[in-house]
Amino acid sequence: MIRTNIELLEYIEAFRNSIHYFIEEEIQKEQKIIYQNRNSSFGYIIKNGIAKCFLTDENGNDFIQEFFSEGELFGEIEIINNTNNFCTVESISEMTVYKISKTNFQYLLENDQKFNNLIMKSFAKKIQYKAVRHSYNQLHSIKSNLFRLQQSTLDFMEIISKNDIASYLGISLRSLNRILKDKS
Repeated sequence: MIRTNIELLEYIEAFRNSIHYFIEEEIQKEQKIIYQNRNSSFGYIIKNGIAKCFLTDENGNDFIQEFFSEGELFGEIEIINNTNNFCTVESISEMTVYKISKTNFQYLLENDQKFNNLIMKSFAKKIQYKAVRHSYNQLHSIKSNLFRLQQSTLDFMEIISKNDIASYLGISLRSLNRILKDKS
């Protein structure tokens, strides 16, 4: 499922010219924006395009946590907790993002009630999404999980590579190809 947060994006776009905290930046396809276990000076809100958020284990295997698109925020947890990045975020397509410094992000959290509420809603939606996703994955077969992904975004298989779909489902590319072959 490709996550969006249009309400946050609309808020940023409505006020970005008056508060000047958000810097628009172009991101190339397959460019890493933040790196796992490294510090980042910015939080990011996606204006357009798609990114993947993934964790790399000690054996070098990637597990995709989420796919982000318009309005989704990343890097915020690390800003709030003042920690290194938990995951790597990499663009799947060309993207435009709004980036905001740690200082400005924290200032808005403390002084802009609407911004604070939107960030809280974003956290709540992320927690809810992960809870539903993980419980669904535990209770259903990989084939059912793949079908659910395809239903959530009609052109999912054209947007997201097979390798990324396999990483998202926590299976090998070979297993994914076998499921797709059996399905056809």
